[in-house]
Amino acid sequence: MRKNIVAGNWKMNTTLQEGVALANEIKEALNGVETKCDVVIATPFTHLVSVVAAVEGTSIGVGAENCADKTEGAFTGEVSAKMVASTGAQYVILGHSERRAYYHETPEVLKEKVLLALENNLTPIFCVGEVLAEREAGEHFNVVAAQVKESLFNLTADEFSKIVIAYEPVWAIGTGKTATADQAQEIHAFIRQTIAEKYGNEVADNTSILYGGSCKPSNAGELFAKPDVDGGLIGGAALKADSFLGIITAF
Repeated sequence: MRKNIVAGNWKMNTTLQEGVALANEIKEALNGVETKCDVVIATPFTHLVSVVAAVEGTSIGVGAENCADKTEGAFTGEVSAKMVASTGAQYVILGHSERRAYYHETPEVLKEKVLLALENNLTPIFCVGEVLAEREAGEHFNVVAAQVKESLFNLTADEFSKIVIAYEPVWAIGTGKTATADQAQEIHAFIRQTIAEKYGNEVADNTSILYGGSCKPSNAGELFAKPDVDGGLIGGAALKADSFLGIITAF
């Protein structure tokens, strides 16, 4: 059975002290709450050790927002998957639209990152999605299929079974626009079918596919009710414990 997951992506927000305080707020908000999904918070690298310690003993998972495509060596400023894993983090977000757009991460680079994450027992939350021009040109299916195939279809079925997919309609991130629940369902089902064609129905049916475009407490329930939407990758709404909790309890 695939898991329902709500993952918060803090992006480049919060100081270390603010991040630890937010992690503690989330922990307190979830105390005694029966959840129907796994909860993950992905923090800046500087926060990982402290946030892992803050949520120790709870069911909250911790992830990094990125990792390097190299194992180790003279790569000043980079943080390897091995380093991320050594903090106690269990997840890493890879291929986020911001990394693709601002830092020009290619499918080949992302392929290496995925392999290194898996090698270090991290669960990749792998992001795919189209920009507005691609959506308006009717190219969104082709764009998303290519992103999945070019960086993930080198994996064995066993390796792929450890991947979480996050669909980001890039045109809906931080714009106030949101894909309708039907639009989300349509492309999530398409992603699952694309996986099934390569790895079979069992692997596809067990792959968690999250929605990542301006998900908030007011629309989470409608999105999560769709059969192929298994949760959310949450940006701005993950920076406040009450709104994050509102999304978690939408299941």
